[in-house]
Amino acid sequence: MGGDGKVFTLAEVSEHNNAKDCWLVISGKVYDVTKFLEDHPGGDEVLLSATGKDATDDFEDVGHSTSARAMMDEFYMGDIDTATVPTQTKYTPPKQPHYNQDKTSDFIIKLLQFLVPLVILGVAVGIRFYNKSA
Repeated sequence: MGGDGKVFTLAEVSEHNNAKDCWLVISGKVYDVTKFLEDHPGGDEVLLSATGKDATDDFEDVGHSTSARAMMDEFYMGDIDTATVPTQTKYTPPKQPHYNQDKTSDFIIKLLQFLVPLVILGVAVGIRFYNKSA
């Protein structure tokens, strides 16, 4: 097929989302993988599940071979209009609360649960030795 420099919107690409007509967006390029569905080593389900979105991360996470990447050229249709693709949000961990009084009291309780039995044991051992020496 080969692309002719055509630019597609994500909405246009999303219309091609079934086994008879399947397009994917990978690294800013649009691919018609309909003819490849049966031959895809990972099965057609993974390709079909990647329609309607930017499938670059899905493609890269699998670790495709150089020959697989070269094969993509024959399915190339054109480029995606990046303005139509929602930006991927990076995961940012929630901010940790600064100083939490409740956590401190939990820590003190756990510390006391550990120390009190040791003190009792120490007192018992001390009394035993005191009684033996008296």
